[in-house]
Amino acid sequence: MQHRHGWKRWLTAIAAGLMLAGTALVPGRADGASAAREQRAAMTASAARGHMASAAPVSWADLQRRYRGVFVLRAVASGGRRVALTFDDVPDPRYTPLVLNVLKRKRVRATFFVVGSRAAKHPALMRRIVSEGHAVGNHTYSHPELPKLSLGQVEREIERTGETIRATAGFEPAMIRPPYGDIRPAQLEWARSRGYIVVNWDVDSQDWRQIPAGVVLRNAVKGLRPGSIILMHAGGGAGQNLYGTVNALPRLIDQLRAKGYELVTVPELLHIPERKRKPG
Repeated sequence: MQHRHGWKRWLTAIAAGLMLAGTALVPGRADGASAAREQRAAMTASAARGHMASAAPVSWADLQRRYRGVFVLRAVASGGRRVALTFDDVPDPRYTPLVLNVLKRKRVRATFFVVGSRAAKHPALMRRIVSEGHAVGNHTYSHPELPKLSLGQVEREIERTGETIRATAGFEPAMIRPPYGDIRPAQLEWARSRGYIVVNWDVDSQDWRQIPAGVVLRNAVKGLRPGSIILMHAGGGAGQNLYGTVNALPRLIDQLRAKGYELVTVPELLHIPERKRKPG
């Protein structure tokens, strides 16, 4: 869904942060020289969404170490120069078909993180995603901020989406991507107990900012390395313009291949199952 950023909200959130102590996690990257810049940017984004960072924020890198194999930012050992393109907030009849057209033309398989309410409205697009060989993951049913939900609410969001995807794809995904990348340790414990793998990213194209294709392209290759997971979007909020993504994608694929990268799905990159195992 459309990310919510604005100067008025940002200033309000920062002012509130001086008065209240919050519990949400502050996303922190683990990608070398750019880690500090991305940590500061993520903290700003988190504040702008109304999350107040605690005195000792838990970074994404810390979570990846603590929940090894359950919370993932990138492949540590990717087996060569392999990277994964991922697209959030699908299916969207405005942008998902355009992204799929590019991927088909370029013979690339990617990973799509599905919003359940959208899958219910656009089953034909879901079937196309799967039939063209792309991997799918669970991006909740209504795209809420998970740190604000109880465990029961999180469970309903994930399981309802899994059932909706099963109706069109024939299986329930093992991968979850929390909206905005935000998730609490207790929610990760729940995910681990249910056999899910939470997949975030280490490279953010920032295409949700409705930026031009050239900027999307620069962001998508900045900090890239073997094993990277690149965040992009093939769906947006009402009025959100993602043509920067659509126009950048062919050039991005060409650039990655020119640098010797192989583009694979997240399950291929991480050597994990796409389908959630049935209990028992």
